[in-house]
Order: sequence, then C-alpha cells, then structure tokens
Amino acid sequence: MSQYESRTTFESNRDPMAKVGYARVSSVGQSLDVQREKLGDCDKLFEEKRSGTTDARPQFKQCLDYVRDGDQLIVTRIDRLARSTLHLCQIAETLSKKGVDLVVLDQNIDTSDATGRLLFNMLGAIGQFETEIRAERQMDGIKKAKDRGVQFGKRPALTTDQIAELREKRKQGTLIRELMAEYSLSKATIYRYLAENNA
Repeated sequence: MSQYESRTTFESNRDPMAKVGYARVSSVGQSLDVQREKLGDCDKLFEEKRSGTTDARPQFKQCLDYVRDGDQLIVTRIDRLARSTLHLCQIAETLSKKGVDLVVLDQNIDTSDATGRLLFNMLGAIGQFETEIRAERQMDGIKKAKDRGVQFGKRPALTTDQIAELREKRKQGTLIRELMAEYSLSKATIYRYLAENNA
C-alpha cells in the first residue's frame, strides 16, 4: 500500500471529530516530551523543532492542511502556535474558515464557545503588548547607553600608532578598564592587542 493510499484510508476512517495536536520547541536540543505527554489523547500529532519566529515550519503547514471541519487543533500553549498577535489572528481565521476549533491546554482555552474565543483574543493582545513593551525598554536602554558614550556596532580598528600608544600605557601601569574607556574597546580586544605585541 502506498503512502498516499495509507493516508487516504486513514482519513476515510477518521472520526467525525479528530483531535489533532501540534507540539513545537525552539531548538533541536530541547525536548518535546512534556508536550507529547499533554497531547497524548490526540488522534494525530505533528511535531517540530523550529523557532516560532520563522515562516519555515513545514510540520505546522502540514497540520493546517490536515485539519478539517469538525476537528480540534490542540496545543499546550499559545506561544507554541504563533509568533505574534497578527500571526495568531491569521491562524485563528484560517481555522475558523475550515470549521476547526482551537484548544490551548495550559491556558484553558477552547474556541468552540464564546468565553474561550474572548480569552483567546485577550491573551493574544496581552502577548503582543508585552512584546512591544520589551522592545520599548530595549530601545530606551540603547538610548541611555549611547548617552553615556557607549558605542554600538563594530569597533573601528586602531591605527599602528594607537596600538603602540596603548601598549606603552599598559607598560606604564594604566589599568585595563581605563584603556577600555579611552579607546572604546572591549576587554577581549584590549588583551588581543597586547598579546599581539608578545607574539
């Protein structure tokens, strides 16, 4: 029996409502065991080890293609499913058009009822709000660091004269942290310039 025939036979024998699970971790080194255990009652389980921020999630695409009217798509947490509130809304719309309900176990969401849909939308909005707050704090931190004179990006290489000057100051007892501040270099870079002198 071919793979297509096997799948066709399986789908024709499916219950009117299938429980379809999707489990994801962000990296190859992480384990899916906890999610597998929670999704143990699913009729079919799609798994992958990929970041949620990437579009390249073939197992998730197959999962969306697989589910049909009357099915439930079950995940352990919302963040296993979508990379942003916009993406979450797009997935919810796709599922709604297909007549598929979404169940999120850890957050006790079931979009088959009004309360579940409300909670789903609220959690999505809160998640997006937290992401935007983190981004704002990061930008504030960068601005404050720049105001203190911290430079970002690749450090410019020192000229031959500057390297000689740096080495001479170190010989005279100038502290590493003082050299770092004066030349706007990291500790590792300062030590590299000093080590090259001894090579």
